[in-house]
Amino acid sequence: MPREKAVQPEVLIAYQMNGRNLSRGHEYPVRAIVPGHNGIASVKWLTRIQAVREPFQGYWQTSDYGYWDSLDGKPVRRALAEMKLKSAIARPRFYETLLPNQTYTVFGAAWAGETEATEIAVSTDGGQTWAEAHFLDPARRHAWRRWKFDWLTPKKPGRYTLLSRAKDANGTVQPDKHDWNYGSYVITHLLPIEVLVEDPVCPER
Repeated sequence: MPREKAVQPEVLIAYQMNGRNLSRGHEYPVRAIVPGHNGIASVKWLTRIQAVREPFQGYWQTSDYGYWDSLDGKPVRRALAEMKLKSAIARPRFYETLLPNQTYTVFGAAWAGETEATEIAVSTDGGQTWAEAHFLDPARRHAWRRWKFDWLTPKKPGRYTLLSRAKDANGTVQPDKHDWNYGSYVITHLLPIEVLVEDPVCPER
């Protein structure tokens, strides 16, 4: 963890949870809590802290919880650090069946790393058009921000693809596609939710 992050007031060394000392099964004797950074920084079962001049090249910081970067034209492995901007749809579920020509409230959440999610948009046609959604929570660093979007479902039965896209206070927009330099980590790209609009009286065949 960079020193400038480690000394921030939000970074904690926790020895209790809900007024009780941490148990051996819950990170005893202490654990780090590092808001805004990936979970690899919130080390469990912490017994010592060292200050080093170069990034630690341990297995978890390089081979596993890491990503590929470039230094002087050569690939280098770096540890995951600050979380990236992301949003996701919580409702409806994948392949949920909805009634046609009805108002349906889409719910989700957005979050970022060291900044705040400030805008959220929803597409109901696979990303061809976008409409503003509304936040339910105030903007706070290191916190999820729930949102909702009232959608008048189409009159025509069929399959529809929903997407959400966030923007943060720095002007960064959630990416369309996954950056494979991160492997299976940092899944921040737009995640489609497919739903079925179907009339129960005359279901689509």
